[in-house]
Amino acid sequence: MDGLEVKPRRRNSLALRLCYIRSRMQHPTGPLQFQLDLRLDVGDPAGESARTPQDSPPVETTQQIFARVFRVLRPRTPLPEIEIHWRKYASVNSSIRLEEGRLSLKISDLLQSSPVSVMEALAFILLGKLYRKPIAKVYSHRYNVYLNRRDVRRDMHLVRQVRGRKFISGPHGQVYDLAGIFNDLNQRYFNGLMACPQLGWSRTRNRNLLGHFDPCHNAIIISRIFDSVKVQKMALEFVMYHEMLHLRFPTEYRGARRCIHTPEFKRSEREFEGWKEARELLKRL
Repeated sequence: MDGLEVKPRRRNSLALRLCYIRSRMQHPTGPLQFQLDLRLDVGDPAGESARTPQDSPPVETTQQIFARVFRVLRPRTPLPEIEIHWRKYASVNSSIRLEEGRLSLKISDLLQSSPVSVMEALAFILLGKLYRKPIAKVYSHRYNVYLNRRDVRRDMHLVRQVRGRKFISGPHGQVYDLAGIFNDLNQRYFNGLMACPQLGWSRTRNRNLLGHFDPCHNAIIISRIFDSVKVQKMALEFVMYHEMLHLRFPTEYRGARRCIHTPEFKRSEREFEGWKEARELLKRL
């Protein structure tokens, strides 16, 4: 019945959500279409039924979409064999490869139930990169708008929790303790109101990624390059403070745009005591 949802008592919300995602993945052409037969016998002396709805037009398969886009980008090139492989990635990843006259595509199964227009945009993006063709902004915009939809982001978040693997070493290092630094900054800048996420050091001494906050696993990971007596504590504190601000100011989604460092985020970052000095210390790492 419409508007009635029956939930099993012994299944938690995570299990229900996973069932919903699997249901969406099993129908790549979209939701099931049910024909509705309305027969109006009253006032029909001939006993004829009312009009039956026309069958909906057939939906293109993923292979057909890529073949059509291929014809647009390479009209004089013989159409190669197209193979689609749906992969259970932890995120929305896609790749394309041309081998021995065969186009092989690996696409996240999270996109298996996406609309035809979105799959068309993905085809223009992947084939455009493969053949070094300029990609029209309309396709990149359409694809990003779809990924930024609230329901799609919710599915991506849950799937990453279930499938993703996150190495979390724990807060204790050889020189510094991340838990102590977090608690100190929490009292100084957030009145002790911020809940502590999982804390850990990176596997390697990464100079390019000094730290990051992973919302799917609720974890702050700091580069192991800071766990040294040669590194001043202020530099480590500033990186930790920066990642704590990601907890305070979550990413904002505006159409096709994703704003990670909002104006409020940047203003709060400058409130760190010794902000300029800390930035100079990071440059000298």
